[in-house]
Amino acid sequence: MNSPAPPPPNPNPLSKAPLGTLRALWPFVRRHRGLFVAWLVALAASSTATLSLPLAFRTMIDQGFAAGADGMGGAAIDRAFVLLFLVAVALALATAARFFFVSLLGERVVADLRERLYAHLMALDAGFHDRTRSGELVSRLTADAELLRSVVGSSMSVALRSSVTVVGSLAMLFVTSPRLAAYALVGIPLAVLPIVFGGRRLQKISRSAQDRVADANALASETLGAVRTVQAHAREPYERGRFAQALATAVDTARRRIQAQAWVTAVAITLVFGAITLVLWSGAHDVVAGRMTAGTLGQFVLYALIGGGSVGALAEVFNELQRAAGGMGRITELLQATPEVRAPAAPRALPSPPRGEIELDAVTFHYPMRPDAPALEQFSLRVRPGETVALVGPSGAGKSTVFSLLLRFHDPESGALRVDGIDLRELDPAALREAIALVPQQPTIFATTARDNIRYGRLDASDAEVDAAVRAAHASDFIAALPDGLGTELGERGARLSGGQQQRIAIARALLKDAPILLLDEATSALDAQSERAVQQALETLMEGRTTLVIAHRLATVLKADRIVVMDHGRIVAEGTHDALLAEGGLYAELARLQFLD
Repeated sequence: MNSPAPPPPNPNPLSKAPLGTLRALWPFVRRHRGLFVAWLVALAASSTATLSLPLAFRTMIDQGFAAGADGMGGAAIDRAFVLLFLVAVALALATAARFFFVSLLGERVVADLRERLYAHLMALDAGFHDRTRSGELVSRLTADAELLRSVVGSSMSVALRSSVTVVGSLAMLFVTSPRLAAYALVGIPLAVLPIVFGGRRLQKISRSAQDRVADANALASETLGAVRTVQAHAREPYERGRFAQALATAVDTARRRIQAQAWVTAVAITLVFGAITLVLWSGAHDVVAGRMTAGTLGQFVLYALIGGGSVGALAEVFNELQRAAGGMGRITELLQATPEVRAPAAPRALPSPPRGEIELDAVTFHYPMRPDAPALEQFSLRVRPGETVALVGPSGAGKSTVFSLLLRFHDPESGALRVDGIDLRELDPAALREAIALVPQQPTIFATTARDNIRYGRLDASDAEVDAAVRAAHASDFIAALPDGLGTELGERGARLSGGQQQRIAIARALLKDAPILLLDEATSALDAQSERAVQQALETLMEGRTTLVIAHRLATVLKADRIVVMDHGRIVAEGTHDALLAEGGLYAELARLQFLD
């Protein structure tokens, strides 16, 4: 049966506990215990210094100014101001240390998270990547992870610092004046209510805003990757319009998020400072009546301001945490995705060295994106070690699907694939793929040097082995003409090379890999006649002694095959030599007339 597509994300868990998803960050934070503890120590020091400022301020007013008024000289004033300055210096140093440790912690946590997410995405099967836009994955790796950097490197620190400060300020308010503190306490629940109710709506809007940003990123990634096609069709204005519309949608959603966040913050701060103003009005009357000193009122004012400011900071941080919770939820969805193709618990090993025998036994397979049309149906084929088999047939016949299943990008729904008599599902996919070299129709060239592109076939290859592969692929001439030879940067997708040159880089990569099984997917289709002759010689060297499956649209490739398998609608309709199939007539004779003989 078909492997079902993953269900759409369920927003309910996030809406019930929107901040709960941030708990998934803890394992990454725990890896850096030293930084975390240092941050907590610095946080405690800075919070203590902050809560000590009002006491120093009260001492300065009640002792320093009073001593000066009594004619006791300026010594008391000096001591009071020195004490205030020392508390400020301690606060500055502790705050700097707190900022350093928590910012560095944020960088390392997000780097670890990105590394883990990237490794997980690389391990997911081809089916997952077929149904997921690469631009959306990049957005989660960048934009969503950047939100989490803000959480760990800033918001988390502000939240804990503000919480400690609110509790400490509240305690000191009661120590300073229990009556006024009781009045101030009335404003706190009023400030919390809009945060709670507004936060639920904000979390949903934040999630939607991040999705719209991902849509815009995916569109940009797709279009920039096909920029030559866009320019060839003169569709720049059209694509600019599509991207502008995607950005406008993202900005409109972000505007609603910002508006909700602004209202939550404004209402919370207004209520907090409104309550503080009423309390201070009552305190001023106490000072006038002689029930409280000016220094005590000043101390109360500072604690009220510190506590009120911290509540306001908590409101803003809560909004930021809502946004980050949405981002973490999106990342967690990816981390929880499981590959449909995975290594068994106890994988078997291929013979050493592998013989290269291939067998497909009654294989049926549908692509998840096309469940109604079988790509292969009861398909059986055996390829002997060292044999070269050409697969021919019209587009959609299932030729490339055979390659995908042999590389175990997908598993068949029924039937079996075997290499050297071992079912592919019993092998570690990485070990299987090490035994297979692929030369695709459209080779992938990385934005690095020619040497590194070729060495991708075998990372531990020496420079001498790379040079030998270049010569065998008949690529020496054009590589020597590059500005820095093998050290030349080839540009994104091999922009500095022609199609035929890219193909020969891919062939050199396969030569260097030296695998017992070779898959050639239209390996000479991008070459002119002169290049094809050179590469055909290289391919003959490459194919010698190896089991080779080749998808061919060129007569020269077909004639070199030991056997030709004709495919149509996922089935084998004929097989034999070129001459025998021509004499038999049918589909091959028609393909030969259209594709080969003309």
